[in-house]
Amino acid sequence: MLYDHRKIGREMGLFHIQEDAAGSVFWHPRGYALYRNIENYIRMKQLQYGYDEVKSPQLYDVSLWKKSGHWDHFKENMYSIEDSNFSLKPMNCPGHIQIFNSDLISYKQLPLRLAEFGCCHRNEPSGALHGIMRVRQFVQDDAHIFCMENQIQSEALAFCKMLQEVYDDFGFKNIKVALSLRPDDRAGNDADWDLAEQALEEAIKQAGFEYILQPGEGAFYGPKLEFALIDQGGREWQCGTIQLDFVLAGRLGAKYVAQDGSQKVPVILHRAVLGSLERFIGILLEHYGKDLPVWLLKDQFAVLPIKPSVNDYACNVKEAVLQFGFNAELDSDDISLGDKIKKYYHIPNLIIIGDREAKNGQVVWRKLDGSQEVIDLHIFYEKVKNVKNPLKK
Repeated sequence: MLYDHRKIGREMGLFHIQEDAAGSVFWHPRGYALYRNIENYIRMKQLQYGYDEVKSPQLYDVSLWKKSGHWDHFKENMYSIEDSNFSLKPMNCPGHIQIFNSDLISYKQLPLRLAEFGCCHRNEPSGALHGIMRVRQFVQDDAHIFCMENQIQSEALAFCKMLQEVYDDFGFKNIKVALSLRPDDRAGNDADWDLAEQALEEAIKQAGFEYILQPGEGAFYGPKLEFALIDQGGREWQCGTIQLDFVLAGRLGAKYVAQDGSQKVPVILHRAVLGSLERFIGILLEHYGKDLPVWLLKDQFAVLPIKPSVNDYACNVKEAVLQFGFNAELDSDDISLGDKIKKYYHIPNLIIIGDREAKNGQVVWRKLDGSQEVIDLHIFYEKVKNVKNPLKK
C-alpha cells in the first residue's frame, strides 16, 4: 500500500503548510513531539560516537560564500537580504570551518567531529515544493569530521556502523549503497583520489553493505557514499551520505599543527544520516502510514477504565507503563467506552479495563487497527517492557 505523507500528516494532526510561508512547515504539538524525539535520538547516537554538538549562525556576509565557492555555483538558490551584504545559509559547512579555525588545532585533537541540527534555507522553485519532502526551510542532522588522511577509513567505517544502527532502529532493513567515484572535472591529484576512493570502499566492505560503483558521479571535491532506504511500497529514498572533501578546508584557511610542527590542511568528511528531518519524517509517514513506531509518538498509551470502580486498578496499570519508559494517559471520566475510543483514536495502544479484567488480573489491549486481545496483566507488562524504545538506551 502506498501512503501520502501529506494526507497522513493532516489526519494525525502533525503539521500543515500554507501559502503565507510556502516551503516551510507549521509543526503542531503531536508533530513537533515526533520531530523532537527523532532529534533527541540522533543527538544521543552522535554523542555515543564522539561528536560535539555546535550551533552556527543563520546569516553570513556574502564574502564567505564567495571564498568557499558556493556563491558561484549556488547563488540562485540562496536567499540574500535586500540592501545588505548578507544571505541566509543554504548549508552548514563554512560555519563549521569557522569554528575549527577559531583555535589552533593539534593533530592530537583529530579527528574533530562537529555536529549540528542546522536550519538551512534554499530558494526552491514553487513547482518543486512537495509537502514536507521538498521545502525551502529545513533542518539537517549535519556533521563535519576534520581528520588526517590516515584517519579517513576508520572514520568512514564508524559512520557506516552508526548509520546502520540508526536505520535499524527506525525499522529500515533494505538499504542500497552507491560509491560515487571521480568525475572528469575534479580538484586534487590522482594520488589523493586513489587514497580517498580506496578508503571509502574498504569502509563500506568492512561495514558489511553490498554496494554499487558509480564512475564519474563523485563531487568535484571528492568521492562519496550514498545510502538509499527502500520503503514498504518499494520506493527508494536517498538519505544518508558521507562525502570526502579535499578542497573546502584549504579555501577557507583551515589548518592543524602536524606532529613535525608544520601546518597542514585537514581532510573534511561531510556526513548526514537522515538528511533533512522534515524529509525523513515524510519518508516515515510514507513507509508506516499512521502506524508509526510507538517510541516516536507524543501519545503512546491510554488507559481507559470503563467504571469508576476500577480506577485504582487502572491507575496502577498506568504507573507501570510509565515505569517502562512510555507515555501513558489515564481517562477516568464517566463517559461511555465508545466515546473514549473516539477521543483517543490517534493513540496506538488503548488499554481497556472493566470489572472482569480487574477481577481476573487482565486488560484488553486495543491496537490502532481496531484489533484487540484480552491479556493477563503480567504478560501485558512483559510485552510492554519489550516494545522497542531506542530512547531508553
